[in-house]
Amino acid sequence: MHVAVVGAGPTGLFTAMALAGRGHRVTVVDRDTGPRPDGSWPRRGVMQFHHPHALRAQVAEALQAELPDVWEELLAAGAEPVTVEGADGARTLMAVRCRRSTFEQVLRAAAERRPGLDLRTGHVDEVCTSRGRATGVRTDGAILDADLVIAATGRAGRLGQDRRAPARGGDCGIAYVSRQYRLHPGAQPGPMNFPLGQTDVYPGYQSIVFLHDNGIFSTVIARSSDDRALAALRLTEVFEAAAAAIPALAAWTDPGRALPFTPVLPGGRLRNTYQGQLDDTGAVALPGLVFVGDAVCTTNPAVGRGITTSLLQARQLLHLLDDDAHDLVGLGLAFDAWCSDTIAPWFEDHLYWDAELIRRWAGADIDLTRPLPSDLVVAAAQADPGLFPLIGPYLGMRALPASLDAARPRAAEIYASGWRPPVPQGPSRDDLADLAAAHGAGTSGR
Repeated sequence: MHVAVVGAGPTGLFTAMALAGRGHRVTVVDRDTGPRPDGSWPRRGVMQFHHPHALRAQVAEALQAELPDVWEELLAAGAEPVTVEGADGARTLMAVRCRRSTFEQVLRAAAERRPGLDLRTGHVDEVCTSRGRATGVRTDGAILDADLVIAATGRAGRLGQDRRAPARGGDCGIAYVSRQYRLHPGAQPGPMNFPLGQTDVYPGYQSIVFLHDNGIFSTVIARSSDDRALAALRLTEVFEAAAAAIPALAAWTDPGRALPFTPVLPGGRLRNTYQGQLDDTGAVALPGLVFVGDAVCTTNPAVGRGITTSLLQARQLLHLLDDDAHDLVGLGLAFDAWCSDTIAPWFEDHLYWDAELIRRWAGADIDLTRPLPSDLVVAAAQADPGLFPLIGPYLGMRALPASLDAARPRAAEIYASGWRPPVPQGPSRDDLADLAAAHGAGTSGR
């Protein structure tokens, strides 16, 4: 079978290499020409490429199962596995400290030398059809015939969008800025309250540190998209002043510990969206065309679910193709049903979580007449550690968000008693806005 994969991001390259390993002929088309001779890679049009990422255990498991050589190359490039000790004393992989850029560079290099895989630079104009099914793609005016077209076009992809029922969701209402730093040789990481770094939620904003590979880490400050006073954090002077005022960020970015590795990077177009394989009538939008990865589901990147949900999709698609690669209608229906059951709940979880977080950032208290969002159920374990066995599988994405239902009654009791998650030391949202104004950043916009 000849498969055309549109998009050479993590989902497209993983799927393409796995298919090539099964003996299929695969052509990948992407506008990006790849890393430059000097090793730099602007990756234009992929905003998240330069921002922090967390690779969950499911990403490592996907590589180990399908591309074990790529997993070894990722480790050789500096990616660091994070393990946790279980009750039986055995250590289990929880996550991998790794930048998105490191991950993609390793994948791309592996794809370029993979037998049976042709990686081309070009722009796909449209999907070609005949007799009601996809037959390939038109790339820069030329026809590329294919038995199956996989659209791994990412969150901004438009290929075939008008064939499907409209996406659910939209802008998640949160914006952020980030900056990468490099630890000095021999310097130890700063304070950490979870294995990948430090996260602190304040009334009105959030700060996060993600530890990556090769001594690189990212600092993040997130806010409501509507909070124009904090939009000035995208300016270097303001961001540095804020980082110095927030205790955890100040410890990590102390010049004696680390130096900036990138400019301050604004993160935009953050969306929670879900769009399946079907059209408005419930039929497969176009047999022979399958959407995968961010073309199906995007979530607020704050808790690092994006690559995980994408590679989970890719593995399920591979499984379905292994079973029957010829029933294209059945393939689309089965994949859509699986995504509806397994991927859409993560979108719905973030949709509600983000809306409730923004409401609280605006000054509202916890509303106990409504279901508690997942972040508050998780936070309640600080008051009752007995909740940890219920929330642990959810945090690791080993159990769907509905698994938290067992913990919600106890969490509601905790909040009804008046308990609230402790606010970490640091500036209030108003303090941060005053700091922005004091550094001459009277600006509006995102």
